[in-house]
Amino acid sequence: MGSELRKKYGLMTAICLVVGIVVGSGVFFKAEKILTETGGNLPLGILAWAIGGAIMIACAYAFALLATRYEYVNGIVDYAEVTVGKGYAYFVGWFMTTVYYPCITSVLAWVSARYLSVLLGFSITGPECMVLAGFFLVASYALNALSPVLAGRFQVATTVIKLIPLLLMAVIGTIVGLGNGMIVQNFTTVVDAGKSSGTALFTAVVATAFAFEGWIIATSINAELKDAKKNLPRALVLGTLIIIAVYILYYVGLAGSVPNAALMESGEAGARTAFETIFSRVGGTVLFVFVVISCLGTLNGLMLGCTRGMYALAVRHRGPAPAVFKQVDATTNMPTNSSVLGLLFCAFWLLYFYSAQLTTPWLGPICFDSSELPIVTLYALYLPIFFMAIRKEKDLAPAKRFVAFPLAMAGSLFMIVAAVFAHGINVAWYLLVFCVFMAVGWLFRKEKKL
Repeated sequence: MGSELRKKYGLMTAICLVVGIVVGSGVFFKAEKILTETGGNLPLGILAWAIGGAIMIACAYAFALLATRYEYVNGIVDYAEVTVGKGYAYFVGWFMTTVYYPCITSVLAWVSARYLSVLLGFSITGPECMVLAGFFLVASYALNALSPVLAGRFQVATTVIKLIPLLLMAVIGTIVGLGNGMIVQNFTTVVDAGKSSGTALFTAVVATAFAFEGWIIATSINAELKDAKKNLPRALVLGTLIIIAVYILYYVGLAGSVPNAALMESGEAGARTAFETIFSRVGGTVLFVFVVISCLGTLNGLMLGCTRGMYALAVRHRGPAPAVFKQVDATTNMPTNSSVLGLLFCAFWLLYFYSAQLTTPWLGPICFDSSELPIVTLYALYLPIFFMAIRKEKDLAPAKRFVAFPLAMAGSLFMIVAAVFAHGINVAWYLLVFCVFMAVGWLFRKEKKL
């Protein structure tokens, strides 16, 4: 048995992988926020989707260049290690383990519960919704821990299912909206003209980051991709362009169903209203069930990252008790101790999300959006990687070295500045919490001899 991975994937497979990984709950969850934050200004919302996608393309292409030069490198932690160093890579991994993955996963658990609550008539901030969110967290953990094969099959199935409501609304909603004049009406009417277009755009772009997140995972197949040097950048760029087109058309399709003002007033039920308007009550309900399944599929994939976070640090002999967290169950082939800790981190951040976003804040001013700011932090962590790539990759073509990486840096900086405008003082409170987590990580930074 050989130790090297075969070059078995073509360009089309890689494109499908990019689309399948990125498309998930974010477009359903954040489309409503973008419409609200822009005051119902449809062109401004479309511009936000386009800018968010452009930033994704710039960053994805830059990482694709790194991936094709380091074919056995897998994940942002490893990219940080080969460009900046092991110390920086450790802190990136610590952040991903304790903040990023659990934050995003906990939000996805709530989003899944949110849309199911809309179907069942529950309040999205009530105890029923939070019980459902907790159940989904535990269920996704159990699925990954007890039956990784079944978890994989579920992931494949939801990848197909998640595209059905998006494409149907994008195509049918747009056609209907053009026919009845609703799209023209929504394009030419601003619900809340008092909103500052500059601040609204920044807020909307930051919101798109949640919907575009996940693309870096696609770089993991570079060692198995035929003609990776050409096909990986192509796959990331073409895949992103497809995603942007689907997102924008879905956004326009929503505008073809009911007036923007009605969608904004409907709140969490707005998407369901749009689906039922276009596809009838029964058809809309069925498609909304698909939305819930799509969210659960994304949750399942993120839980995979949560369960392996501390394990990834432990195999590098770093973090707390590496000998404990690097253990793998002989039966399930799961890093059991690491996965349990990952679930506990998710539970902590779900509780925080509820306390900060869904009820009267329990911690007073220490209140921030854990669905967006951890993602923006990731863009900040990209900056040293891109900078060091410019310095180290001297044999790259000048256009790639001095254009691709600086563009990725510019996109990352734009996202950071936009977050400051969008979240204001809450950014400071988030940074305080971030520093606390990093300080704890600093205590376990030294590589241990096992």
